[in-house]
Amino acid sequence: MSVTAAKGFVATGLEIGLKNSGGKDLALVQNLGPRKAAAVVFTSNRAKANPIIWSQQVIADGVVEAIILNSGGANCYTGAQGFQVTHATAEAVAEKLGVSSGDVLVCSTGLIGDQLPLEKILVGIEKAELTEDGGEAASEAILTTDSHPKRTIVAGDGWSIGGMAKGAGMLAPGLATMLVVITTDAVVDSATLDAALRAATRVTFDRLDSDGCMSTNDQVTLMASGASGITPSDAEFAAAVRQVCDELAQLLQEDAEGASHDIVIETTGAVTEDDAVEVGRSVARNNLFKAAVFGNDPNWGRVLAAIGTTSAPFDPYAVDVSMNGVMLCRSGEPGESRDLVDLTPRRVHVLIDLKAGGATATIRTNDLTHDYVHENSAYSS
Repeated sequence: MSVTAAKGFVATGLEIGLKNSGGKDLALVQNLGPRKAAAVVFTSNRAKANPIIWSQQVIADGVVEAIILNSGGANCYTGAQGFQVTHATAEAVAEKLGVSSGDVLVCSTGLIGDQLPLEKILVGIEKAELTEDGGEAASEAILTTDSHPKRTIVAGDGWSIGGMAKGAGMLAPGLATMLVVITTDAVVDSATLDAALRAATRVTFDRLDSDGCMSTNDQVTLMASGASGITPSDAEFAAAVRQVCDELAQLLQEDAEGASHDIVIETTGAVTEDDAVEVGRSVARNNLFKAAVFGNDPNWGRVLAAIGTTSAPFDPYAVDVSMNGVMLCRSGEPGESRDLVDLTPRRVHVLIDLKAGGATATIRTNDLTHDYVHENSAYSS
């Protein structure tokens, strides 16, 4: 049930004709309370869509009654008319649900530069019927190039967290091109939600780097109803939020556009965690390496070339590189035979040991395929 797994939430997803491909394209989730606490993390892209600009104002007081999401249009670079569509959408939701428009988050995803048809959105809002089992329909309505919905549920001791996500391309930090809604019935205030969410996204969504491209519409929302009546410890709650985010990030990676391999790049032996992230991200964004993995070629030289472009302190001639458990480079020299590496499975694990310190970090990425190029060359057609 994803976002309606937690008590105190109702949702729906319906088709209003925003997507050329057809299918559900408008989702609405309401927090029935008794609490209405929330936290949101937004894209770090300076080019922000109108819904992001609106939602940044809404979340300022940490109170959210509902969130509405559409696929089929990003409502970005659409000027004053586009912002008015966002504002009018929130007002229509507020009137429908009997809440304040200043407590309604708005999210959009799709093609940049096209105006959204407000009339269709208003009709859809009026028709919406939110139910306790509407979470699955909501998760279907936020998809764009995704091949399937992404949902997860984590159960606590008498309380729970449910989540849904969309995203298949432009997966890079600043969240990845994704919309995520997470709900919990735990009794948690907005400050605790914000701390838990930011800690979780830092090591999950922000380390998913499929193609190095950052979206204008990324938003991760966490809402708490308090309907369970149970207050978990901060540590317990933070761990559950991180688990939800990690599971959703993995689902996003596995559905990345055109990918045939899911690559996990683990960097160890770095001086700092930031250094380990920089090294892993350099490999994740190296098209030569990603193309080699697509061809099942364990070309470890491309890994060394990629990490040599970073500013992380290490001796490039002391590094070890392993692929799927086979150490191909040992102390900057050839190690085991490439013939021992099997890259035919979908999952690929790259281990880089910098031998410079005790910090580590993991980056998720994918290979570069013909299908990825084709899908993105025809995205707006």
